[in-house]
Amino acid sequence: MNFNLPRFCSLIYFVGLLSVILQLPVLAQTTADVTITIHLRGVYESKISLLGLSGRIFEKIAETQGIKDGETTEITVTRASLPGEFVLRFDYKENEASAPYPSEKYIFINNQDLELWVRPQYCNNADSTWFQTDETENSTFVKFSKENEKKREKLGLLQHFLMNYDDTKSKLFKEATKEYEQRRQMYNKWLKDQTKQDKLLFISTLYGFQYVPQIPFNSSETDRIYSLIRHYFDGIDFNDSLLIKTSEINKWMDGYVNLYGQLSTTTALRDSLFPLAGRTAIEKAKAGHPLVYGWMVDYFYVGYEANAIDAGMKILEPYLNDPNCLTLKRQEISRRLKGIKTLVSGSKAPNIILNDSLGKVFELEKYKPGGKYVLLFFWSADCSHCVETVNAIYPWLQQTENRLKVSVVAISLDETDAEIKKWEQEINKLVGWNHLRAEDGVRSKVANDYFILATPVMILLDSKTNEIVATPNTPDELKANVK
Repeated sequence: MNFNLPRFCSLIYFVGLLSVILQLPVLAQTTADVTITIHLRGVYESKISLLGLSGRIFEKIAETQGIKDGETTEITVTRASLPGEFVLRFDYKENEASAPYPSEKYIFINNQDLELWVRPQYCNNADSTWFQTDETENSTFVKFSKENEKKREKLGLLQHFLMNYDDTKSKLFKEATKEYEQRRQMYNKWLKDQTKQDKLLFISTLYGFQYVPQIPFNSSETDRIYSLIRHYFDGIDFNDSLLIKTSEINKWMDGYVNLYGQLSTTTALRDSLFPLAGRTAIEKAKAGHPLVYGWMVDYFYVGYEANAIDAGMKILEPYLNDPNCLTLKRQEISRRLKGIKTLVSGSKAPNIILNDSLGKVFELEKYKPGGKYVLLFFWSADCSHCVETVNAIYPWLQQTENRLKVSVVAISLDETDAEIKKWEQEINKLVGWNHLRAEDGVRSKVANDYFILATPVMILLDSKTNEIVATPNTPDELKANVK
């Protein structure tokens, strides 16, 4: 699975990376571990888990079980994880016989020990769940959020009026535009003042995500979107390494990409605009903290991989050799880029030797179906996008003309017992396909040979030569290549 640089290049990179790390400002951390004391109320018992942010997802970092009603428990958060955004998850039983039911409370932890009185059923209700009276991070964020909501509501009403007003030359429109701009500037100044006021608190890092860019209301809708794109990052300090310690950055970046999505009226536009979105954002982050720079590269890698945007993947290549870019996805990106360059039309597909669903050995080089094509379909029965693809191509491939042209070799990358059980159920519905399963999933030899990092992946081969005809990203592209 790993793509290894030549040894000399690896050494150069390591030395460069080490020099960068030694010069980095230290990521803001507390000087001691933090303890969360939790008083459980109103349920029979509960398992309590603490989840910390890792990239785009929250992962469990601590857990305590069997806490009964009226009992108190403590969770220790090590200073290496702080400050940051966390999730307290309660899997509680209302009575001894009931099944566990989940509830979650998002919290911020910095350098203060926390004490929390909580009823899991109402863990986000201030009347039923609260912190100690001197708690700062979460109480300040609640106060900020309430005031922010009021201010944005007023600004939003005026914006809605201007976006939908049809006479852009009228006196009313001009006055409303002037009023909006004054209010927008006042709001952004308020954000800046609040950030300065709360600068010692972790939650002040989130305020910049609320920044409102200027909108040219008297221009076309397309021009408005381009203006929002140009000014989207105006309120963010990319030198703040704590940006990547909150889930808000994910939502904020999704909003940025969605602006490009509004302009992508065709697949061709999508494949040109989304790489542009990545290059623009990464170049902005490049001037900031290396951790934020690396996070931005990782963000777009995940998006390009999930949507099979090869043109986007290629724009990431120059950043891999930059020691200032502290990406966590360097090997995955390198491997994907190698796959893009290797698995091209006209190249011979690597051999596949796996047991099929009946336990018989299948070997691609010895497989000689009567039709013109072989479709290699890498998938997982537990992957919703895979299932959507199956539902789109299976009925089409069952049509007599297409069934005689295309033979399908479906390679499952399912690994867990639950996934395998689902795969065994699903293949009973997919009669006529050759069903194989790679036991080690994305870590298997076949996944490595074909540079598979995510599913689904389709590779269309010439059945006589096993040369690659196409690597369709969608069912429509597959149909277009079967002639």
